[in-house]
Amino acid sequence: MNLLRGKKVRLRALEPEDVEFLYSIENDTAMWDVGCTSTPYSRFALNSYVMGNTADIFADKQMRLMIENLEGVAVGLIDLFHFDPKNQRAEIGIAVAAKYRNQGYAGEAISLIQKYCKKVAHLHQLYAWVDAENLQSISMFRKAGFDECATLKEWLYDGQNYRDAVLLNFFLKKADFIL
Repeated sequence: MNLLRGKKVRLRALEPEDVEFLYSIENDTAMWDVGCTSTPYSRFALNSYVMGNTADIFADKQMRLMIENLEGVAVGLIDLFHFDPKNQRAEIGIAVAAKYRNQGYAGEAISLIQKYCKKVAHLHQLYAWVDAENLQSISMFRKAGFDECATLKEWLYDGQNYRDAVLLNFFLKKADFIL
């Protein structure tokens, strides 16, 4: 059984040829409101990141994987970051290119990373911050077994308005259903 391959997607380490895809995702200003990015990335910076990335959460304290459909086309990225080995948790983030949304790729990628985190990284908890107005993402995380555990008022600023953020978490030790 391959932990990083599902019925629709597979997760894999970054390759140099992924820089253009990364460039399109990281520089899509419409996506800046869902993360902490507020400046564009150069191809040089992204290439340097890919070349220095080991895809080892223990070495890098983060892990970014490409989400590919089974035809080998990159459809998105899934990240584990703010890795805390002492407390056995990491934050999760996911971005799927607009033309590949609503096709089940994100949900399956989250399921695969949950399995990896439980069986390989031996984490206890995953968590995600989501804009309270992003009902589609909140629904996706809920379907993956995440629970809402807090709301932070006016946590996110888009340059014009403050918006609430919802904290969702998932306990891997109790998650036998995902295996």
